[in-house]
Amino acid sequence: MASSRTVLSGVVALAAAAAVMTPATAAHASPPGTKDVTAVLFEWNFASVAKECTNTLGPAGYGYVQVSPPAEHIQGSQWWTSYQPVSYKIAGRLGDRTAFQNMVNTCHAAGVKVVADTVINHMAAGSGTGTGGSSYTKYDYPGLYSSYDFDDCTSQVSNYADRWNVQHCELVGLADLDTGEEYVRKTIAGYMNDLLTLGVDGFRIDAAKHIDAADLANIKTRLTNPSVYWKQEVIYGAGEAVQPTEYTGNGDVQEFRYAYDLKRVFNNENLAYLKNYGEGWGYMSSSVAGVFVDNHDTERNGSTLNYKDGANYTLANVFMLAYPYGAPDINSGYEWSDVDAGPPNGGSVTACWQNGWKCQHAWPEIKSMVAFRNATRGQAVTNWWDNGYQAIAFGRGSKGYVAINHEASALTRTYQTSLPAGTYCNVQNNTTVTVNSSGQFTATLGSNTALALYAGKSSC
Repeated sequence: MASSRTVLSGVVALAAAAAVMTPATAAHASPPGTKDVTAVLFEWNFASVAKECTNTLGPAGYGYVQVSPPAEHIQGSQWWTSYQPVSYKIAGRLGDRTAFQNMVNTCHAAGVKVVADTVINHMAAGSGTGTGGSSYTKYDYPGLYSSYDFDDCTSQVSNYADRWNVQHCELVGLADLDTGEEYVRKTIAGYMNDLLTLGVDGFRIDAAKHIDAADLANIKTRLTNPSVYWKQEVIYGAGEAVQPTEYTGNGDVQEFRYAYDLKRVFNNENLAYLKNYGEGWGYMSSSVAGVFVDNHDTERNGSTLNYKDGANYTLANVFMLAYPYGAPDINSGYEWSDVDAGPPNGGSVTACWQNGWKCQHAWPEIKSMVAFRNATRGQAVTNWWDNGYQAIAFGRGSKGYVAINHEASALTRTYQTSLPAGTYCNVQNNTTVTVNSSGQFTATLGSNTALALYAGKSSC
């Protein structure tokens, strides 16, 4: 679907995604700083995010954590209730203003910056009382918006070949804000500036495709930090009226084709095809692309790999973190059979891998590659090798080397690297590898396993 939202089980299912953005004046896929990997802790409450920043994200080298929308929203247990705001108070399922502030402070102390998923395209449908006690009806959110602040089209988005329909009509029936209007722009900027006062370092703009790029640019100029990290959810659709490249002047844009194609390659094609992945496949420039193997929408609608895909999923994440294209997001959510199901325990994570929490950001094969990515930053792909099928290997200059065996049987061979001679830790399984004076080493990789070496990591 071209929209980030889908109607699941007859219920409005709202979206969110994965990358981050940079200044309107100089958009780069790598967030400010030297660490560009974001852990997307989907529907984790703020107290649990704070603990994870201290215990895992900071020590592992994650640069950012992305948290689910903090604004007050409709009541209900489903995950998508977080994407139906009724006010801009920080009073959602995941925690109040104090919990949010504590989370930001704790994550900063751990060296991790915070990105807030931000829902500004629309307000909630229906009527009732929100999670923070605010009453609302569709088109009337007391003290915030009234019917004058919404677009004239009150029918659902139905034609992605029509720009006006996509950006003025209602995404799955939600009240579509008129972002061309002065009051609306000022009010949205006020919400984002409030988050900036709490120390937020960046925003993911949910459903950005349904907002004119010029409207977003105007809103961004009103921020107290107009060069804040900024990532927009704009799903590519061939032949559609609204294209992701329109938004790159504002900041990063999520490159959904990257995730779609990884699924096809890992499930049905040859890893050898990945030699020129990224711009060589017609994607956006690496400097403005946010990438991911899956996000909370795509893992549920089947368009990408997800945690149920076993080694294919794990190795795709290893490849993404090893390969220098875009700024990667690691989706970290919870087990589901019902695609509408909300987070276990209301978002409270007592421990990883308990109560359904999948904690992909902490899987050893994935977590170890965050440090690999940081250590190899700025290094081009070198010494590419493949067997024409499901085994590949490549270096990152003289700083790192990775091999992936997606064949059905073990593979033993001698690899040529540009690494200095010495002993290295294969961080994929904590065994040591010796590189000789010619930059070569010999290793056996089991089926569906990987190897990763990087400078500065000699012992396991």
